[in-house]
Amino acid sequence: MGSKNNPANRRRSPLSIIIVFGLCCFFYLLGTWQKSGFGKGDKIAMDITKKTECEDDFATLDFNPHHNIPIPDTSKPKAKMFKPCDVKYTDYTPCHEQDRAMRFPREEMVYRERHCPPQEEKLKCLIPAPRGYSTPFPWPKGRDYVHYANVPYKHLTVEKANQHWVEFQGNVFKFPGGGTMFPQGADAYIDELAKVIPIADGSVRTALDTGCGVASWGAFLMKRNVLAMSFAPRDNHEAQVQFALERGVPAIVGVLGSISLPFPARAFDMAQCSRCLIPWGEYNGKYLMEVDRVLRPGGFWILSGPPINWKTYYQTWKRSKEDLKAEQTKIEKLAESLCWEKKYEKGDTAIWRKKVNAESCKMNSENFCPTSDADNVWYKKMETCVTPYPKVKSTNEVAGGELKKFPARLQAVPPRISKGLIPDVSIESYQENSKLWKTYVATYKRINRLIGTSRYRNIMDMNAGLGGFAAAIDSNKLWVMNVVPTIAPNTLGVVYERGLIGIYHDWCEGFSTYPRTYDLIHGNGVFSLYENKCDLEDILLEMDRILRPEGSVILRDEVDVLTKVMKITSGMRWNVKLHDHEDGPFVPKKIFVASKQYWVASKNNDTSSE
Repeated sequence: MGSKNNPANRRRSPLSIIIVFGLCCFFYLLGTWQKSGFGKGDKIAMDITKKTECEDDFATLDFNPHHNIPIPDTSKPKAKMFKPCDVKYTDYTPCHEQDRAMRFPREEMVYRERHCPPQEEKLKCLIPAPRGYSTPFPWPKGRDYVHYANVPYKHLTVEKANQHWVEFQGNVFKFPGGGTMFPQGADAYIDELAKVIPIADGSVRTALDTGCGVASWGAFLMKRNVLAMSFAPRDNHEAQVQFALERGVPAIVGVLGSISLPFPARAFDMAQCSRCLIPWGEYNGKYLMEVDRVLRPGGFWILSGPPINWKTYYQTWKRSKEDLKAEQTKIEKLAESLCWEKKYEKGDTAIWRKKVNAESCKMNSENFCPTSDADNVWYKKMETCVTPYPKVKSTNEVAGGELKKFPARLQAVPPRISKGLIPDVSIESYQENSKLWKTYVATYKRINRLIGTSRYRNIMDMNAGLGGFAAAIDSNKLWVMNVVPTIAPNTLGVVYERGLIGIYHDWCEGFSTYPRTYDLIHGNGVFSLYENKCDLEDILLEMDRILRPEGSVILRDEVDVLTKVMKITSGMRWNVKLHDHEDGPFVPKKIFVASKQYWVASKNNDTSSE
């Protein structure tokens, strides 16, 4: 090996330079030749390139999400666009319309009961809001004030002026909290009742107001954590139930007539008649028997007004002393036969309490109702008979089961479940159902952050089941009308035992309420339930009727059913979005969320959005 400093190593041989130059030229010419397309190597390279091209393979790949709703075929006819109804239908109540009502007999108030239109007479249009319609005031201001434009009827401000039902002030109605039998205000009246009835400690949670007027009794009970279901007929006291709902108070259009009330047995802890003018002593006492059916053992019944205190008012009422005395005597005897004990009578008010069981009183079994199912009442004729108490094992036991005080009552296991009276529902499955609905409601609140705020006051659950949705969303800012469809398992008794309120209903017909009375409508599986029972279009139009402008809808159902729902609602002025189930996109159930657009009808019946 030579030294690195050897000068000989620094010289390059001319021959090596020529060889390197020649190789460079050779490879340059070779590359040029291959690029020209005439070389065999180029052919092989091009074949490989063609075989590895992705273009054709990508064309055969399908990236569409097969678990989602299929993209509609644009070649098919477009969805039906629903036009606005005539402005005369602004306050349309399909099953309580005056023209149809007058075709029925007045005996037993039959003409004031539900009389729904046949299929061929159903409206296929959208009920318009009155011009100037505004979102109701938030609770509790909404209890005392209502926008005149929303319910533009001044009749009650004149007829009931001296009773302080409602006053007209500028562009709003004010509700001072007065009533026919409590001119000093509902609060003072409730304070009087609370001297006898344990309203303050949670023992009384559900109440029934028969012939409610504008529902001030129910409105002022709410701050005492009592939920009152109020009802009154659609009669000459124009819009009284509409006023109640506009104030944010639970109410329905209804009457004690010839058919049973749409509530289960043992539903209410307290019921009242404040000058409701119901003839309690007539028809062999069947109206008082019906109140007894829906009153819980240990519950209270309040009667204010005729015939109580008849010695003072007989001239004002333009009735004879003998007549009024006989009426009160008849009521007293009926109450005694029902196992009610009179607890209080002072001034204009009397209070009875239903005994906790039948062990301490004698009841004539010949008067017992023949049916064993006292909850089966939808369109059933009201019988003149007594609903027997559930059997007990001791004289201290509460018939039907004792309830915890509210709010513990809300999450406790209801007696109907602990006693095994609800088919296919165990204590464990009930508890799991409650947990599941807490998860579902948490999802709803992430989707719509207004849920749980004062924005949504009147809420409806179209298929309430065990009341899990209402229990999970419970707040003093809102209330839920729990509807148990007549074709679903009968669980409404459980709903009431939880301290919630609700009603039986068939969604193939119109609901007993005025238009624009609910802020949020929820439905779990309701369209799967009715898919083959009646036209889904009619159900959606009814939902639109009772939903306020800018109100919201949440449906949870099978994706195939929601596909049909989405097609119909695309013509209903709803903004719609579909969300995946909590367990992921591959679950066939989805969450349908919609908001109703604000629009009103103009004078020439064209619609305008504001």
